[in-house]
Amino acid sequence: MNHQDSEHIRQAFDYFCKKVLKYKARDYNAKRRQRGEHEVTFSELSKQEFASLAATDRYFADDFVFSVNGENVSIADSDLAEALNDLPRDRRDIILLRYFFDMKDEEIGKCLNLVRRTVAYRRTSSMQEIKKIMEAKSDE
Repeated sequence: MNHQDSEHIRQAFDYFCKKVLKYKARDYNAKRRQRGEHEVTFSELSKQEFASLAATDRYFADDFVFSVNGENVSIADSDLAEALNDLPRDRRDIILLRYFFDMKDEEIGKCLNLVRRTVAYRRTSSMQEIKKIMEAKSDE
């Protein structure tokens, strides 16, 4: 390869690199402008907007804890916890085992020494009672 050919290759490569950089810079600036239309820096946010982005960790400080079958169930909703607390212990245990431990009526019956039909009846009647209690609290 002679000197003239290598110079031509070098110039073509130089031209190619400059063209790539030019278009890459153009794309970058276009994306930056587009993002600038939708993004806001934290310093530009109002205190309310900034506070809405914050999250506070909760470590079960205000939760209500129920013990069932040797396990603890933590409930954060005070209205639900009060409604569960208003139930007799055996009915509350059925609700907790069903909805927090995902146990079937037959399994709950074995656990509490009850017939499956008794568990099913107490579960449905307890849920109706919880519903009434929760609706009464929401009306207050």
